[in-house]
Amino acid sequence: MDLNVTGGNASCPIDTRVESVLVPILYMLVLVVSLPGNCLSIYVALQRRTELGVYLFNLSLADLLYTLTLPLWIDFSLSDDNWRAGIVLCKICSFLTYTNLYASAGFLCCISFVRFLGVVYPLRFLQIRTVRAAVVISLVVWVFQSATHVLLLIKDETYIDDNMHVLCYDIYPLERWKAHLNYVHVAFGFVFPLVLLLAFHRGICNAIRGNRATRAHEKRRAKKLMLSITLSFVLCFAPYHAVLLVRSVREPDDCCFARSIFKAYKLSVALTTLNCLSDPVLYCFVSESVRDDMLPFSFLLGRRRKPKLAARTGLGAILAPQKDITAREAPLIVLKIC
Repeated sequence: MDLNVTGGNASCPIDTRVESVLVPILYMLVLVVSLPGNCLSIYVALQRRTELGVYLFNLSLADLLYTLTLPLWIDFSLSDDNWRAGIVLCKICSFLTYTNLYASAGFLCCISFVRFLGVVYPLRFLQIRTVRAAVVISLVVWVFQSATHVLLLIKDETYIDDNMHVLCYDIYPLERWKAHLNYVHVAFGFVFPLVLLLAFHRGICNAIRGNRATRAHEKRRAKKLMLSITLSFVLCFAPYHAVLLVRSVREPDDCCFARSIFKAYKLSVALTTLNCLSDPVLYCFVSESVRDDMLPFSFLLGRRRKPKLAARTGLGAILAPQKDITAREAPLIVLKIC
């Protein structure tokens, strides 16, 4: 149907038919998979009791909190952009959506940074690679993201259109204050984390490439892991932030442009939810220690419990914290891949 969106003194009819069909389906699929997946990831992270476990816990918590808002966004889309949950829940859902979306990107960078130090500088910066440091850094990420989006809790983000539909957060054309906030999102929520991820992963790949003890197929597998992490971030976040930047530049006070970019915007927003699925897969199911932590659940798959290995092998050796090792042992332990 056509939705007449009133922002200020302007009226802007938007066709929401694409959103009311495709977007709810994608949200439902993500909800069904992400909810148990991130709960399991949180359990695994709590078992590790390491600095990596702290970041994994916060990453999964951010994804889980974002996932919990999906039922209300599903209802919003199925109701032709009619928010029926009230003003308070609109504020809370908007705040949780954006805070946890960008907190997820922040913790993704934290995990990559810890792995970068562990591979490139295995015997240095040990004070940063502690549980206490990870807790402090995680708190900084949460405080920064919460402060950035606290305005969403203060302002009334519901609007009533000409059809008496209640809108939550997004109105068309885009408000100028939201366009300015979007510039912050693009710069510090996408571009800056992407630069960090590329730098960390390049450093890891260079360290592996320069080690003669590492076999060719081992190097290829390590590079594939680094590439998958970066591609996951780009595929989930790049389309949304590209559209967001274009909207922020062109859309304010331009209803015609708002109509033309609406479908691309809504689909790109839906695409960001896939990040809730990729994080547990990339960071919780690639290491040997994580698979050991999941053995109590093996009965669900009808598998018998296997004894834990004395030493980590596989990709887990690259992700696991390296402690109590000598300078001679460090390159072999850090770079060991199955």
